[in-house]
Formats: sequence, C-alpha cells, structure tokens
Amino acid sequence: MYAMKVMTRPVVTIPADATVYAAADILLGARISAAPVVDADGKMIGIVSEADLMNRPESGTVPAKSWLQRLLAPEVVLARDFLRSHSHHVADVMTRNVVTAAEQTDLEEIAGLMQSKGIKRVPIVRDGKVVGIVSRANLLQGLLAREPHAVEAVASDDNLRDRVNEELDRHTWASDVSNVVVENGAVHLWGQTFSPTARDAVRVAVENVPGVKRVMNNIVVLPVEAALPS
Repeated sequence: MYAMKVMTRPVVTIPADATVYAAADILLGARISAAPVVDADGKMIGIVSEADLMNRPESGTVPAKSWLQRLLAPEVVLARDFLRSHSHHVADVMTRNVVTAAEQTDLEEIAGLMQSKGIKRVPIVRDGKVVGIVSRANLLQGLLAREPHAVEAVASDDNLRDRVNEELDRHTWASDVSNVVVENGAVHLWGQTFSPTARDAVRVAVENVPGVKRVMNNIVVLPVEAALPS
C-alpha cells in the first residue's frame, strides 16, 4: 500500500513568517501536534511541532542548565538552545532537514523511516509542496484496511496442508515442525523445538495462510539442557 492511500489531506500549514504564538494557535485550533512550515511559494522549508514550542520562558519551561553543563557545552550549542527557546519567529524554532517521502512510497518504507529516524510523521511532497502527511495513526489505519478477510473459496484440507507446508519451508526457524495435519480447515502442528519464540512464530506463519480457520499448536518446547551432550 502506498502513502497516497492513507495520508491525511488537505494539510494544515504554517507560514514561515508566523510567530510561535500563531503557530501554537494553529496547532491547537486544528488539534494536531505538528505542521509543515511553508514559504511564500507554498514550498515546505521545515516543520514545527509541540516539542519545538514546549520550552519557553513565557511558560517557565526552559530547562535550567547546571554550571557544569554551561561550562562544558560548546558556545554554538548554548546559542542554538537560546535561539530555539527565546525566539518569537517560527523560522528560528522549526525543525529543518525534514524527512519526507513521495506519494508512491510504500508504507513499509515509511514505517522504516519513522523507526530509524525516531519521528512520528512523514510529510508527503510533490515538487517541493506538501500534499499530505503520514502519521503513525495513518499506518494503523492502513493496517486495518488490509485486515485479512475470509477466503471465499474454501480450500480442501489436502490443498491447505500443501500451502501450510510451503509456507513453513520458507522459514529456517520452522524446520522443527515434524508433521502438519489439517481437518476441516483446522491445522494441527507437531514437533519439538528449543525456542518458545520459534514455536510462536510457526503459529503466526500458519495463521497467515489463507484458508486456515484455526491453529492447534502441539509443538513441544524442550528444555535447553536437552540439547547439551550427555
């Protein structure tokens, strides 16, 4: 599934010449936690979030630095922190170098970006302009949209058993399954393993095979000591 299928649009934006107070008012009014900052041509130059507006002298929320922090911190860092906490201009406090994606970006890639970059949302851009935003909530909405539905044509038990075995053959951690029995769409798994995680992974792999109604996991987890030479 692509970003364009789940992204939120139209996008609430904040002008680059806005004040931090105007930005806070826009975020609260739209009930959102962040918004792209755009220039006069409508192109995104940054993003401002609640986190960018949290530490302010007006609300008494600027973290106090110890004398040791002030002593050890480079002057450029101290200057940057002062600028971001005391400036009245959105352009000074916004996050630049924003991670973005295109409309045709796969949701798997966007989820990977969120995880690797530690971000909660990814603006979707076209020709430099924001056309949507994909948030973590949007990813969950995409997940629900892809929820497996019952297979219309019921597979025979023999056919289903072949499909289950084909799926298990794709995973090295499923090699401990010694037998698969299928009866009326219910799959019975037999075998032995030293890994409870592998046992659960086998169950999930089988549950995801189309046509499987339920899984009876009879795989026995052996104590680790059983693997040691006597």
